[in-house]
Amino acid sequence: MICIPIVANNLEDALHDTAEASKVADIVELRIDYIKNVDLKRLLEKCTKPVIVTNRPVREGGKFDGSEEERIELLKLALQLQADYVDVEHDSIQHICRGTGRLAHTNKTKLIVSYHNFRETPGDLTDIYKRLSQSGVDIVKIVTYANSITDNVRIYQLLKQSQMPMISFCMGELGIISRILYKRFGSYLTFASLRTGKESAPGQISIHELLNTYQAQKQDKQSSIYGLIGNPVAHSISPIIHNTLFKEMNFNSVYVPFKVDNIGEFIKEFRGLDVKGYSVTIPHKESVVKYLDAVDPIAKKIGAVNTIVNRGGQLVGFNTDCEAAIKVLEGVNQVCSKGERSFVLTKDVHLKGKKVTLIGAGGVARAIAFGLKERQAQITIINRNYERAQSLARDVGCLCKKFDDLQALDTDILINATPVGMFPKINETPFDKNKLKSNMIVFDTIYNPIETKLLHDAKTQGCKTINGLSMFIHQAAAQFKLWTGQMPSVEIIEKIACEKLTMG
Repeated sequence: MICIPIVANNLEDALHDTAEASKVADIVELRIDYIKNVDLKRLLEKCTKPVIVTNRPVREGGKFDGSEEERIELLKLALQLQADYVDVEHDSIQHICRGTGRLAHTNKTKLIVSYHNFRETPGDLTDIYKRLSQSGVDIVKIVTYANSITDNVRIYQLLKQSQMPMISFCMGELGIISRILYKRFGSYLTFASLRTGKESAPGQISIHELLNTYQAQKQDKQSSIYGLIGNPVAHSISPIIHNTLFKEMNFNSVYVPFKVDNIGEFIKEFRGLDVKGYSVTIPHKESVVKYLDAVDPIAKKIGAVNTIVNRGGQLVGFNTDCEAAIKVLEGVNQVCSKGERSFVLTKDVHLKGKKVTLIGAGGVARAIAFGLKERQAQITIINRNYERAQSLARDVGCLCKKFDDLQALDTDILINATPVGMFPKINETPFDKNKLKSNMIVFDTIYNPIETKLLHDAKTQGCKTINGLSMFIHQAAAQFKLWTGQMPSVEIIEKIACEKLTMG
């Protein structure tokens, strides 16, 4: 079930938001600690969906600043008014329950005992659960703060062990996946804000995003998990792409963002979730290789992985960036230039003998460099970290130069394979526009924004330009096929991507 908290600070707004929330939520939570001069009876009478009444004190992250006696009296009133659920903090439950009996309420009302930790996910979760489950309530709620992506696995393991209905997830940006995967994890419900700006806790996503991007109502305990490993991941349109494809092609699957700092720890801990496949992006395309069980020969040669497939518990790495980039460079039409198709390349570009300057030495650069080498292009690697440029040049068998040595640029094709210029730092560029010449093709592998500053500058210099969206679309389609065995429609991916990026 999905619960929308009502966090309005006055009665009229609370009534309005409750009516709006009731159209899409399974349950509404009345956060009466937010509402000044609350009329609980009127609010409950107007609710058309089941209601949780919560009166959270400041010590538990709430807004109620009156006396503890006044706060408890409001909770008791909710019981007397037969609210569907009443949420009581773990350190206050003794005021509502006497032993295993309940105080002044009918069997209609279910009691939730809640524990919140806004600092961390503590090591004694099992002990906390045991203590709360013995308090004579119907539902246990344990909500913690994620300081690591792996804290979500601990919540998943706790939910698996629970012998009674339980609400549990992690707060904060690193805990978002536990909110999205609540059905797969086994949580009684999850919370989503009515809209952006109406959150009741950190990391709470909107009901629109939960229903539309993550297809939350279609999930169940058998849903297969896929996701994006990277840092950052908030800018990525991969979740909307792959979740839409899963829906269109009738796969019981969900794709989520994994913001990962320590790739080794992540791979180890998340094996327990049986994730079926991953996309891999900056900065983990190279570092993830040593934590996999096997690597496809092409990806092994490149030394970078952007796709992982779980084959019976064995994690196998692949690289779909290489093929996608070469397709683009050899004549695949670029897409979605400021909302419209842009057919810049009208005939095949033969890469043999072409002078190509490649900016970058990371995972994307490696994939493109090896692809270009196979096409017998003349490659020069440039990178801010010259040692990494030298290392890649040695592996590929090509030239490298320092940025400072480029007094003039003699090249047919310039490729940016760095994140410089990627959203949100859209005013940055990796290259001085005065060194660009009108006879060049400039290809930026970044797809968000569609037109980077580098591409804008290149157009003003008369260059032909290729944005990163075509590459993204073709590598995403290849990923999907590796995971599912079915090739998705490239046109559908293009349509979704253009709509998302042009709408902002």
